[in-house]
Amino acid sequence: MTALSTLGWAFADTWTITRRDLSHWALRPGTVAIGWVFPVMIVLMFGGLFGGAIEVPGAGGYFDFLMPGMFALTMFFGLENTMMAVTTDASKGVTDRFRSMPMSPLAVVAGRCVADMLNSVVGLAIMVGAGFALGWRWHEGYGSALAAFGLLFLLRFALLWVGILMGLAAGGPEAVAAVQILVWPVGFLSSVFVDPATMPSWLGAIAEWNPLSVTAAAVRDLFGTPGFEAGSWITRNATPMAVVWPLLLVAVFLPLAVRKYRNLGR
Repeated sequence: MTALSTLGWAFADTWTITRRDLSHWALRPGTVAIGWVFPVMIVLMFGGLFGGAIEVPGAGGYFDFLMPGMFALTMFFGLENTMMAVTTDASKGVTDRFRSMPMSPLAVVAGRCVADMLNSVVGLAIMVGAGFALGWRWHEGYGSALAAFGLLFLLRFALLWVGILMGLAAGGPEAVAAVQILVWPVGFLSSVFVDPATMPSWLGAIAEWNPLSVTAAAVRDLFGTPGFEAGSWITRNATPMAVVWPLLLVAVFLPLAVRKYRNLGR
């Protein structure tokens, strides 16, 4: 088999798995819709209930500050869905059946990756629509806006491999609950909702280095919306670090996920 035919075989199998994962949307539309709407509810809660009490860095309203951070947090929320889907398939033996079939060995994880990225596109589109409805706008050109969305999807792609590895490593769906408990502390320990300068110095330093904070700061700058003062090195270099952080995550977790998949059940 030539390299070209092997690549075509891998793409075909990946698309088959992707369509299989996407078909689950039609089987449980309520669950999928809740996943898309939940971040909008968070925006309304924080913006409506607490926005008036939070001082916004620079000019603009709280929604202008909050929305770019919530875009990044929405990419992070997808980690749970990825892990749950992978864990469920592994615990039910679906993954083992796929591995026993004459198909590309990486199609299962690659198909999950493509399906979850498409899910993230829809989720981010809904969040952007909600932002426009609440008065949020980007103030730079379309090129800067596209770059900002590119950074958000790069973060999501990196977190996909974290979720795939954790899903393969989990003993069952029950183990996902432990990870779900950790999602909120990681999300709150960032610059998504507040300026890290308002935190204790040691806690603010951790928050600034959080990949969510780095991406949020970068997209705020690209969108031209309010952001906190770039006092530390990481905030002054948020845009390049918003590329470096996801690439580091991919470099670490992608090979680990592939290795775990190949050794599953051993």
